[in-house]
Amino acid sequence: MICDFDQPLTRHGSDSLKWQRYGSALPLWVADMDFAAPEPVLAALRERVTHGVFGYGAPPEELTETICARMADLYRWAVTPEQIVYLPGLVCGLNVVCRAIGEPGDGVLVQTPVYPPFLAAPGHQERRLITAELTAELRDGRLYYRFDATTFEAAIDSRTRLFVLCHPHNPVGRAFEVEELTQLATICERQDLVVCSDEIHCDLLLDGRRHTPLAALSPEIAQRCITLMAPSKTFNIPGLGASFAIIQHPELRRRFKQAMRGIVPDVNILALTAALAAYRHGGEWLRDLLAYLAANRDFLVEHVARHWPELRATVPEATYLAWLDCRNAGIAGNPQHFFLERAGVALNDGATFGPGGDGFVRLNFGCPRATLAEGLERMGAALAAR
Repeated sequence: MICDFDQPLTRHGSDSLKWQRYGSALPLWVADMDFAAPEPVLAALRERVTHGVFGYGAPPEELTETICARMADLYRWAVTPEQIVYLPGLVCGLNVVCRAIGEPGDGVLVQTPVYPPFLAAPGHQERRLITAELTAELRDGRLYYRFDATTFEAAIDSRTRLFVLCHPHNPVGRAFEVEELTQLATICERQDLVVCSDEIHCDLLLDGRRHTPLAALSPEIAQRCITLMAPSKTFNIPGLGASFAIIQHPELRRRFKQAMRGIVPDVNILALTAALAAYRHGGEWLRDLLAYLAANRDFLVEHVARHWPELRATVPEATYLAWLDCRNAGIAGNPQHFFLERAGVALNDGATFGPGGDGFVRLNFGCPRATLAEGLERMGAALAAR
C-alpha cells in the first residue's frame, strides 16, 4: 500500500476548521479527510516552496493538457484547452453559474437533500431556489435514493432557467446510473434548462464503479452543460483551492467568464502545483484510498445494521460520506445536537441539506479506522443511555 491510512495524524493546532469548530468533540463532519496528501503532491509543494517566490500564478500548460488527457482516458470525453476555466473553489463556481444564467427572480432547481451551498447560491445571486426531493426507499433494510423523473419535471416552472446537479451526490452517496442521467438530460433539453453538474467527487467511486460525466452523454447535453471538477476532495487538498469548469458551448463560457470578472481571484501557484502533481502521479495513492474507504464504509454500514436497528444508513456508492436516518431512534430534538452533546461526536446536521434532511445526520468516514470506531462507540453509548 502506498500510504498507511491507518496512521493517525495530529491535526490539533494545525488551524484545521474540522478539528477546531467543535472543541474537544471527535470531528466526523466536514468533507475533509484525515489523511496526508499523496507524497508526490507533498514533494512538488516542497520544491515550489524552496523556490521561495510566491507571485501571481498562471495555470501551466501541462496542467491543462493533463486535464484534457484525463477526460479522454477516463471518459472518452473530448475536451479542448480553451473549454477549461480555472476556479479557486467549487462553491465559488456554483455562485458564478447562478450569476451567469438567467435574470433576477429566475428559478434554479436542485435535488434535495443536498450539499448546503447548492441551497444558498441562488439567493446570493437574486435567483429563486426550487427543490425537488430525491425518492428515498429501503432496499434490504438499507437506505437508498433514486431519481424520479415525474417529481423532477413537475418542479420546473416557466421561469426555471438552471438545474444544478450533484453527481456523485452529496450527502446520499449515489453514483447515478447512465439511465438516470439520460432521463435527466432529456428533461433538461425538453425544458431548455442549462445544467451545472458538480462532479467534485467523481474520482471517489467505490467498488470499481466508473463515473460518467453528464456532458459526456451526448453532444446535445454537452452544449447546455457546465461541469465543475477538482482534485481537492480526491487527493485531500481542499484547503489549497484548485478547481475548474469545463464549458464546451462558447456562449455559455463567455457568460460564465463575464460573471467572474472583478470578483473571482486567480488560482494560487501552490494549488496549481498540487493539482498537476496529483493528477500526474497520484493514481496509486488513489487506488489504495478507494479500497480503504470502501472498507470503512462496510465497517460503518455493518455496525449500524448490527447495533442500531432503529437507524437507517445509506450504502455510499461514491464519496466518503454516509447519510444516517435517525428519525426512529427516539432522540428528542435535533440528532446532530444529541450526538454532539451526549456523545462528543461532531456530525453534519441533516436539516441544513434542505427538504428531506430533517432527522438525519451526515457522517464523514474518511479517517483512520480507529477514529471511525471510536466515533461509533461514543455514538452507541449515547444511544444506549438515551
